[in-house]
Amino acid sequence: VQLQASGGGLVQPGGSLTLSCASSGFSFENYEIGWFRQAPGKEREAVSCISVSGGTTTYQDSVKGRFTISSDREKNVVFLQMNSLEPEDTATYYCAGGFGKWYCGDTTGQLFGIWGQGTLVTVSS
Repeated sequence: VQLQASGGGLVQPGGSLTLSCASSGFSFENYEIGWFRQAPGKEREAVSCISVSGGTTTYQDSVKGRFTISSDREKNVVFLQMNSLEPEDTATYYCAGGFGKWYCGDTTGQLFGIWGQGTLVTVSS
């Protein structure tokens, strides 16, 4: 049971990237999938989260209106569409999964039991 995060890269300020979080060996049904990020020298922070079965989403204030989280339930993939990227968005992005309905309220990530390996996003000119 693993998660595979991908899609990071180098992008100029104002650009876009789409991150993907794919399951390896399990269905996302009844899971909540969150995206977290950690910049060098900073603590990990929650970015966005989705209840795959229910469709509800949450966003950190700094990414509202710029990032969109979505899921493909048939393929068990969660996407994070990131637009209008800023240098402050530079970080390693991780996806995490939790079975149940309370994980999206966990902004620390401590409750999530399954983590992907991280994908680096660099926003720079």
